[in-house]
Amino acid sequence: MITVVIPTIGRATLRATVAGVGPGVPVIVVDDRKGSCAPLGLSPSVRVVRSGGRGPAAARNAGWRAAGTPWVVFLDDDVVPGPGWAEAAWKDLVDLPDDVGGSQGRIVVPLPAGRRPADAERNTAGLAGALWATADMAYRRAALEAAGGFDERFPRAYREDADLALRVRRAGWRLVRGGRVSEHPVRADGFWASVRFQRGNADDALMRRLHGPGWRTAIGDGPGRLRTHAATTAAALTALLLTAAAATPPARAWRRPVPAGEAPAQVRRWRRSHVAARILPVLAVAVGGVWAGLTAEFAWRRIAPGPRTPGEVLRMAVTSVLIPPVAVAYRLRGEWKVRR
Repeated sequence: MITVVIPTIGRATLRATVAGVGPGVPVIVVDDRKGSCAPLGLSPSVRVVRSGGRGPAAARNAGWRAAGTPWVVFLDDDVVPGPGWAEAAWKDLVDLPDDVGGSQGRIVVPLPAGRRPADAERNTAGLAGALWATADMAYRRAALEAAGGFDERFPRAYREDADLALRVRRAGWRLVRGGRVSEHPVRADGFWASVRFQRGNADDALMRRLHGPGWRTAIGDGPGRLRTHAATTAAALTALLLTAAAATPPARAWRRPVPAGEAPAQVRRWRRSHVAARILPVLAVAVGGVWAGLTAEFAWRRIAPGPRTPGEVLRMAVTSVLIPPVAVAYRLRGEWKVRR
């Protein structure tokens, strides 16, 4: 009745994921590593297929198409199915009405006790309330066939699951929540992880192209910060341009007194230039202040709910400067790509 499909890039957590499924359930692991790689070291009972490093959407497509059961349960290779997961999954699916095309498992993210969670931990904890996340998501094979599977234009583990869910629902299927539980530990992704994650803004451009301007509401997501990031980036660029203009040789020359004996027209030009020379630095400072205010607000929004340790504050301060322009750059890249 059920086949479990786990796409992987060879994470060390893969064996725990497979072990948590338990015996008696067919498991297909899709090895999405590029080139020749060492064996994954799994039990012979686990079927391994290769997808050539084309991303999680392509890997999941390879997995469910290799399955022969009416239901396919997708798990990520960094989740750990809870005790009795296989039985709970069977109970979730066995009596579902024919118009139900998918069942979402419950994701639990263990957070540290005794302190407030850091920014990365809060981001992972968001999976607990996310709709249709393929960290633990079952689909009826007929629903996958009707929707055409995952859209392989989504190159990373971001938005490809929400896109599929919207298309499955559009095809007339209902999606429900089940009772099975999987745990998603928080990974240590490094100092710059929040900056790297801005690549997902390119995928947001594809979501808007495919599902219209209301796609965020349709997947239960908030409005995001792209507009604020765009304003922050525009303020930074404007302040830099004004500072550069004020520092150019003509601008410095405008600050000299008007020479005696100049013609009236020349005097008027000098006066206009003198006014501009005084205004440009003031405007640069004012616009720079707007950038600093927006950046400080963003940083504090990330720092305030966290542990506020020196390392966390430093990481939030540095990455909050970089995230707005990086997010805007990826969104522009995504918009250009979907319009080609």
